[in-house]
Amino acid sequence: MISDQAPVPAPALSEQAFTRFAREVAKYPADGKQSAVMACLTIVQEELGYVSAESEKVVADYLGMAPIAVHEVTTFYNMYNQQPVGKYKLNVCTNLPCQLRDGARALKHLEHKLGISMGESTADGLFTLQQSECLGACADSPVMLVNDLTMCSFMSNEKLDQLIDGLKSAEAK
Repeated sequence: MISDQAPVPAPALSEQAFTRFAREVAKYPADGKQSAVMACLTIVQEELGYVSAESEKVVADYLGMAPIAVHEVTTFYNMYNQQPVGKYKLNVCTNLPCQLRDGARALKHLEHKLGISMGESTADGLFTLQQSECLGACADSPVMLVNDLTMCSFMSNEKLDQLIDGLKSAEAK
């Protein structure tokens, strides 16, 4: 089916973002500015909330890279969101060691509690649930990462409920 509507343009990056790009590029030799790709993608995500195909092209142009090379970085690391996500992004480790120590159970519990499936966001925009390949804390499993910053270990159903209820309560205030 072909839509009659024009595509919605991607939000533009601010001048501040480009100033930050320049600061990151300056950390590397002139012929190594592509080394700043992860920092530039992080800046894009901080500003826009996710890294769109259009913003990947902007980063590629700025760094003199092929757009596919930037896309490969975006898709390799799960810290980069390729579409808008909820205010709280929950990455549950589902690698084998965590699977053996209830990682799959934790993911299923969150799916049930939030009423969404892995890869989806709640209707209120608060939560996005994702799986993660490895968070490097196998001895603490099941583990999860909240907003790519906060590691949560030994996540029993009770601890998962406390986390979700606490985040919801904080939003209600």
